[in-house]
This record gives sequence, structure tokens and C-alpha cells, in this order.
Amino acid sequence: MGVQGFQEYIEKHCPTAVVPVELQKLARGSLVGGGRQRPPQSPLRLLVDAENCLHRLYGGFYTDWVSGGQWNHMLGYLAALAKACFNGNIELLVCFNGAMEKGRLHEWVKRQVNERQTAQQIVSHIQNKGTPPPKVWFLPPVCMVHCIRLALLRFHIGVVQSIEDHHLEVISLCRENGFHGLVAYDSDYALCNIPYYFSAHALKLSRNGKSLTTSQYLMHEVAKQLDLNPNRFVIFASLLGNHILPDEDLAAFHWSLLGPEHPLASLKVRAHQLVLPPCDVVIKAVADYVRNMTDFSDLEAIANDIFRHSQSRTDDKVVRFKKAVEYYSAASKSQHFSPYQGKFTHLTFSLYRQSTVENHFKSVKQRYLNFSNENPDSPLLPSQANPTVTSPVAQGLEVIGHLNAQIPSLLSMPTRNHMDITTPPLPMVAPEVLRVAQHRHKKGLMYPYIYHILTKGEIKLSVTIEDEANQELPSAVQLFRPIRQHVYGVLFSLAEAKKKAERLAMRRNRLPEYSPVAVKEWAAYKGKSPHTPELVEALPFREWTCPNLKKLWLGKAVEDKNGRMRAFLACMRSDAPAMLNPACVPTHLLVLCCVLRFMLQWPGVRVLRGKELDAFLAQALSPKLYEPEQLQELKIDNLDPRGVQLAALFMSGVDMALLANDVCGQPIPWEHCCPWMYFDGKLLQSKLIRAIRDKAPLIDLCDGQVDQVNKVKKMRQSILEGLNFSPPPPPHPHAMPFYPPGGAFYPPPHMMPLQGRSRSMGMPRLPSMSSQGGKLEIAGTVVGQWAGIRRGRGRGGFPIQVVSSVVCNEEQPDAALDTLMKCLIPVTNYPLRKRL
Repeated sequence: MGVQGFQEYIEKHCPTAVVPVELQKLARGSLVGGGRQRPPQSPLRLLVDAENCLHRLYGGFYTDWVSGGQWNHMLGYLAALAKACFNGNIELLVCFNGAMEKGRLHEWVKRQVNERQTAQQIVSHIQNKGTPPPKVWFLPPVCMVHCIRLALLRFHIGVVQSIEDHHLEVISLCRENGFHGLVAYDSDYALCNIPYYFSAHALKLSRNGKSLTTSQYLMHEVAKQLDLNPNRFVIFASLLGNHILPDEDLAAFHWSLLGPEHPLASLKVRAHQLVLPPCDVVIKAVADYVRNMTDFSDLEAIANDIFRHSQSRTDDKVVRFKKAVEYYSAASKSQHFSPYQGKFTHLTFSLYRQSTVENHFKSVKQRYLNFSNENPDSPLLPSQANPTVTSPVAQGLEVIGHLNAQIPSLLSMPTRNHMDITTPPLPMVAPEVLRVAQHRHKKGLMYPYIYHILTKGEIKLSVTIEDEANQELPSAVQLFRPIRQHVYGVLFSLAEAKKKAERLAMRRNRLPEYSPVAVKEWAAYKGKSPHTPELVEALPFREWTCPNLKKLWLGKAVEDKNGRMRAFLACMRSDAPAMLNPACVPTHLLVLCCVLRFMLQWPGVRVLRGKELDAFLAQALSPKLYEPEQLQELKIDNLDPRGVQLAALFMSGVDMALLANDVCGQPIPWEHCCPWMYFDGKLLQSKLIRAIRDKAPLIDLCDGQVDQVNKVKKMRQSILEGLNFSPPPPPHPHAMPFYPPGGAFYPPPHMMPLQGRSRSMGMPRLPSMSSQGGKLEIAGTVVGQWAGIRRGRGRGGFPIQVVSSVVCNEEQPDAALDTLMKCLIPVTNYPLRKRL
């Protein structure tokens, strides 16, 4: 609705303003409508807004995206795209959205609500039909943004990230750095007088990789269709409804423009719900209103006129209307700031020499996959780009042939549908650390979360595919929250702050005082809406004192390098010797093994079963991983919903592992972090089906390759080192109580062996405690001991000391201790007796 509907309005109602173009021809000649004059042989320089182009950079809406992501297919597509741009004398700079954008938070909340509903539709579809969902339900695979960013860096395509306001920075970057055009799909750009504006949704690479086509929007034709002078687009955009002044606040104004005689007037109030007029009707009515203005510079008079029907918060609406005009005025000029100015002239082509490119493509082909110019490319239909949300009110529009838009209920879209909370003040961060964070953030070399955690103490986590009715698997937000808690602790150097507080308390002879550090997490998952954030406490490591962030990022000593790796492994709960042994865990599979090991340590229900662990490891070692053409031909019968959710969980873990790696100073080179080195969603689904449904042995999962079996066993042993991971007991043929797979295996009270019963009662006695007694260890520390008893008649044999070792949950030690003490009997398998 509002401004965001203007882009679709152009395509539906202004056909003469949408012109198909071939970018290679534009690079050889001039732009439609008379392009900027370029010196001979200079490249056509285009800025790409990645936020609107992610699905195209991923390779399109092919059906296997739901399996968790096919990253080598994406890599092949981007390789072909980079090659086509080089051969066609086209230079790209891709700008990712790295801004927190609190002003657009209500838009993000709406989007998360819609995507959460889509995720449930996807799960239901897979459960009922066992086939991939239709592409109108496309949800970006988890971590897709960062995978694309890493792939673009790999192929030496220029990458930047916005930092405060994504749209303003993209416009400023385009205007002030000599770009010939912008490739995007956002109404804000259309209304901000971008000289040469191309469609990101229509961007298509031909199958032979030689033709790159898209559509160009001719905004002077749009202005002609609307009969509106482009210099009034600022007022026009402000009155359509936008992120500053939402269309809900303009509903009364929009209905007043239509008048009581309009065919839609009867829909203004239906079932006691105020509704919004269709977007195309609003656009025409607002264009007529703005065209007939006598003085569009008198904002006070305009505000008084448009809000004369307002019944609440009129003063606030007037203020926000003026802010909207100010925003679009700044965006339409050459403008407020450019954090990238002067840094990107001929950026990529200075790196992109012909011999380098050819050698690089040969290297990629040999090491990973066969790139072919014949890779099929599925075209994208703009009408299928976004899932539609149905509304009961829309059913009343069937009799009106020219109105196809659905009218959402106003009550379903509150003006400000999120509620912020106050957090404790953030600790001070060293200025040089902030400079490094800002520099790497802008260059696209660091996770965007990091800068905003350091400066704002906030993070936004997008929806993933999960079945909210299924309690077998935790949500990704909850499962990997301990990683983020330790990441926050590393970023704010909590270990060093704790030591300082303890030294100060010792000098003053009093208890240490710790200032809590909390980060706001905006997320939507099972039982949690995105409208309010959660305060998540930052945690230091308990096992060791982590170096401060300055040493992790800027230290050059050997101990600093070792500290980076140890901090990363500690964040992932994978600080085991075998994890750093390349003979057991190859370097490019370290992220994979760390994520799987972390998933196995979830308390309560077991996230990964033994066969599923083998399937993850087998697909990472399969040669098919680097053959996307073969994987495209792979057929999967009856897609498993649990497998789809496991893939989404795993990629969420990879997302957090890459974040932890950046925070800890990148101890793992980014070339070894890329998911295409160890994961393909479709290949995983095929392995899971063979392992679980077909009961295939490990040798079959490894396609009969004995060396792969040995590697899988070594990695499995390294992952399980120090973990009490054992398969759950087989189900009993008769009805019996269900014991949680990951919990303590002790029977309920009515099944406990009674100590006073004789042998004649039919229940065999458990062997009694040895004469040496036993002890309970938690995290390597002895917390309880008990004495033995005298060996009586018939109780001969060797005395055995019982030692019980249990891993303690470091986030909740007290609760874990209580639980573990209750588990003492089943762990030791010896009943305790009262002493006489």
C-alpha cells in the first residue's frame, strides 16, 4: 500500500514507461532517453540495491530453495553473471542493507508477520503433499544475504553496506559517485528522480550467459501518464503513505478524495472495520489533488487541509507529514551525506583483469564445480515476486472489474505496531575498535549485526521455516541464543570488565559489582511475536578470560591469533582438541562440525539423531556437492518436513557461526567459512531420506566410498568428543511412559525400585553400591560424595568406584545442579540407602 504500491502501479498502468533493455547494448551505446556521455572503452557503471535483488542474485525461484539453499548453484550463477558483466564492459557495485533503520521498524514487523504466516503455509504444504511449495511463497533461505555477499567478494564484484538509512545512502551513492544507473525495485527510488532506473525483478541472464536483460523505467513517461510535474513528486510521495506517515494515518484523507459518490464509498466501513482504498485508486486521487494545488510550498496549509477529517493525534500527524516532505526532498536532491564518496570510481575493474578472471574461473572449476554457460536460468515474473495476503473485504470487489487490488483491514495494520523497551547503558567501546567496525561494515567485510550491537545494542533476526505446532525441534532463535550471548560478551569485553570489577572490590574490601549488559533482539518465533524485543544478557566465558576486543581485532602476536580461535570455539561450545586437528576435521569443514556439535548440546529434546548427524557429514564429503548440474537432476520423492526444518536450523547455526567468526577477529579465513564448501540443501534431503526412511547404512550414504566412511567416522568422533551422546532406547512393544530423549533417564516414582522389597516380589534387585562408594562430578569438579557399605554375604567381587560426570549448563548452573542431583540415582545405577 501507499508508496510501496507505486512500483506495481507503474508496471500495470504505465506500459509505455517500462522498456525492455539489454545491458550489453547499453554498455556499447547510450541509455534509453539519452544517456550520460561516457569516454570510449569506459565501462557502464551500475549500482545494484541487493535488498531488492536477492532472489535474482541467488539464481531465481527454482523449486529447491526450500531444502535449505543450493549454494553451489548460486555460486555458478554469480560466476556466469560476473563473466557476462566483464565481457560486456559492465561494472557492478552491489549495496547491501546494513542499516538498523528504527524508523522503518514497523514495516519490518509487518513483513515478519507475513513471512511467519508464509512459513506455516510452507510447512503445511510439505506435510500434506511432500513437494516443494510454489514460488509465490518464496522465503529467502537462511543466511542467503551473507552467502551472496561472500560470493560477490570471491568474484571481485564491488560490495558495500549501508549504515544508517539504506535508501538515502543508495541514492547518494548513485548520484555522487558517477554511476550511470540504479538497478532496484522500490517505489522510493522511482519517486526520488533517479536519472536511470532499472528493474531488479526483471534482471535476467540468458542460458548461454551472453545476454543480461532487464527493464528500464522512464519516469518522464510516468509523470506524463499521471499528468503531474516531477517537481511535485515530493508532496505526492508524502501523501501516498510511507514509513514516516503511514497510509493508515492518511485513510480519512484518501477517502475524502474519493467522495461519497465513488463506487467504493460503501466499502469505507464494513463490519465495523475501517478499510483502506485500493492502491491504484489512491495513487490517481492523490495525483489529482497534488496537481490542483496552488501553492505546494505552504506545508502548514497543506497539512491543515489533509488532516481536517482526522479525529486523533492531529498534531503528531502534521509533524510527521512535514518530516516526510523533508525526507523526500533530501532524497530528490544531491544530498544529505555520502559515506562512500570518491571511493568507488572504477573500483571493480581495477581488480578485474582479463587474465585474472580467466584463471580464477579455471581454478573455481577445478576445485569446486563445473561452471557452464548452458546453466538454465528460470525467468522471474514480477507478479510472482511477493506473496499476497487475502482479505475478507476484497471479496466485495468482484463486481468492480477495474479494481484488482485487495483492501486490507485497517485494524490489522496499526500505525505503530511495535513497542520498544529501555535497556541498560552500553559499555564504552574503544574508538579505534569503532573505526575498524565502521570501515569493515561499509566495505561489506563484516556482518552488519556487529556495528549495530556495538553502537545501538540491537539486532533483528528474520523468520525461518519452522513448524510452530511441532515441539520436537526448538526455534532457531532459542537454539542459538547462547552463541549470541557469548558474542555480546566478546564485543563488550565483559571478561576484562569483570576482572577490573573484582580487583576494585578487593582493594575496597567489598563484593564486586557487575554492570549488566543486555542487547535487544527483535525476532518472531514459536510463541513470540515480532512486535516487542527481548532483552538478552551478554555473558562472558566461564572457563577462561577472553582477550578484549581490541586485542582480538588488532593484535598481531601469536597469542592473539590463538586467542581468536579459542574465543570462536568457546562461543560455539566446541573447544575440544580434536576440532583443531586437520586429520580429524578438515579446515573447510570446521564451521560445519562446530554447528553440529552445538546443536547436539541443546538441553531437553534431542535436536539431531545419530542417522541425521551422519547424513550431514556424508553430504559435506560427497563429490556431488560441487556438481550443481547433477544435483539439479536429482529427484526427491516425498520431501520430509523434519528434514526441511533441520536444514533451516543448521543454516541458522552457520549464520551465527559466521557472526562469531567475525566478532572474534576472523580466526577462520572467510574462504573456509562459505557454506558452498560443506552444504547443499537438496543433497542433504536426499541423504536424510536414505538414512531415515530407507534405513541405509553409512557405506551407502557415502556412495560406497570407504575413504569417505572413514572421514565421516573421524569427524563424528571429533564432534561427539566429551559429549554424552547416545541413541535413545528402542520403543517398548507395550505401552510405557515416554522419557525425553535428551533428558535424564530415570523412571517415574511409581516405577522406582523399592529398597525394602524382598527378592520374592518379582523385581530383581539392582546391584548395591560398592564398598568404596562414589562421587558426582559436574564440569570436572567434585560436588558430592557418598560412602560405601560393608560387603555382606553373597556380595563378593571387586570393589568398583562409581564416578558420575555430567555436563553443566553454564547459563543456568543452579537449575542444572538441582536437576542433576535428582538424576544421581539413574546416572550411577545404584540405589542410595539410609544409614542405620
